[in-house]
Amino acid sequence: MVAAVSPRACCAAVLVAAPASGQGKTTVAAALARLHARQGRRVRAFKCGPDFLDPHWLALATGAPVHSLDLWMTGEADCRASLQAAAASSDLVIVEGVMGLFDGAPSAADLAERFGLAIVAVIDARAMAGTFGALAFGLQNFRPGLPWAGVLANRVASERHAGMLEAALRDPAQWLGGLPKGEAFTLPERHLGLVGAGEIDDAMARLDAAADALAATPLGQHPLDALPQWHVDDASSPAEAPTLPCLAGRTIAVARDAAFSFIYPANLDQLAGLGARVDFFSPLAGDALPSCDAVWLPGGYPELHADALSRCVALRDALAAHAAAGRPLWAECGGMMPLFDTLVTADGAEHRMWGLLPGRVTMQKRLAGLGPQQLDLGPLALRGHTFHYSSCDTPHPVTLRTAKPGAVQAVGAGEAVYVKGGLRASYFHAWFPSSPEATARLFLAEPLERTDAF
Repeated sequence: MVAAVSPRACCAAVLVAAPASGQGKTTVAAALARLHARQGRRVRAFKCGPDFLDPHWLALATGAPVHSLDLWMTGEADCRASLQAAAASSDLVIVEGVMGLFDGAPSAADLAERFGLAIVAVIDARAMAGTFGALAFGLQNFRPGLPWAGVLANRVASERHAGMLEAALRDPAQWLGGLPKGEAFTLPERHLGLVGAGEIDDAMARLDAAADALAATPLGQHPLDALPQWHVDDASSPAEAPTLPCLAGRTIAVARDAAFSFIYPANLDQLAGLGARVDFFSPLAGDALPSCDAVWLPGGYPELHADALSRCVALRDALAAHAAAGRPLWAECGGMMPLFDTLVTADGAEHRMWGLLPGRVTMQKRLAGLGPQQLDLGPLALRGHTFHYSSCDTPHPVTLRTAKPGAVQAVGAGEAVYVKGGLRASYFHAWFPSSPEATARLFLAEPLERTDAF
């Protein structure tokens, strides 16, 4: 029998941030998590901002699901409740920041300030010496009063280089050490970010190598009680508003494989909370469409598997019949791309796809969409984001458009939402818990349009 875990009064907690993307936040956050998890400590990790890929590595390092924290998309109450629950039952909580510390609205700094999370700043120190101190000082003092744990140098060339970096700091106590350049713990990347941990055979070996390197630094050698502590609120968490079982008795078939992998665990939890049963299937494995009331094609990398997906003729026909019968099919971003007639990959190759929507999707060299978005359905607002390198050219009419938060909607702005029979498709990635009622509408055979009649 496993003994019950007593709630903790406080818990070691840090927010791993950086001056920009690509500095090594995920490597350091995952290495710190893995270092303590393999020593038998209970570690929970979170990702600041909308992200599907970094959480794969954090989940592998901790052995636990990774929840997103975003003051706008998930909301302050959700962030607070998630942190409180994790801290009450963990030895260490790690939050990985998003982009640069002060980038975005809300930013990682906003999250740290709101919840008193001490910041571990990671700086890529390649080709740098004295400027390292200036960057560290600027990050710490740009916004007075931010909780601060210290600074860690990444991709350090040698011990001598590390000494120069440490000497550049105004306060030597801020030095948390330096990680060397190392192929053994490099996390591979591609156009949407890191490659998912599940796609790499030696993913855990890479995390162990990173944890070994971190173990030689002051950050890795700090006992947990020497790390900044986050105090658990003694007040009980406010009761969640009851969710109507709008999807009770309904089965939702969810595509899940290397082509359709952008799934927030919270979204699955929300479907279950609405009463739905989820049945996963893999298009790449040749799975047939399960018997279901609705289908969800989440985002992912269909462009990397265009050949295989183009050969899914039986699935194509089943999805077409499903949507033509008026049964709901929600396709978001990468899940939408195979639904068009043609997908043009980055090398210019054209692939005949499923033809549920007319037109073509073309991969671009630069980002075509990025940032928070909101889908308004009458009085309901479904929050989420957009992040894609492709663009679509279609004669199909646009039924709805998303909008940036707080923006006055301009003509043609926001992401298009296409509706055809039971099919609803968009580049918009939805955060289902932001509006359970709006989420239910995506999976119910009702018109998806702006109306006050709910």
